[in-house]
Amino acid sequence: MMPGGLTDARPATPEIQKIADEVKPQLESKTNRTYEEFKVVQYKTQVVAGTNYYIKVQVGDNSYIHIKVFKSLPAEHETLTLTGYQEGKSKDDELSGF
Repeated sequence: MMPGGLTDARPATPEIQKIADEVKPQLESKTNRTYEEFKVVQYKTQVVAGTNYYIKVQVGDNSYIHIKVFKSLPAEHETLTLTGYQEGKSKDDELSGF
């Protein structure tokens, strides 16, 4: 992987689900929606001055949303920040940088 590039897609882990759950209120505020289902299915990471997480989340039967979450370097003690999202995705849509 080149510096700043995205990793290959990886299956969801409990840690990534926790990250997604933490920014879920930020997403619901931006989309004016409440997500009953919010299950991470896969993710990619990108190392910058911290880490960007690109996460595919299942929000319905065949409804997915891609979210981008920024986690700052540990010394900065910042909270996780939702920095972008893409709605209307399907199970087969590839996670990509946005």
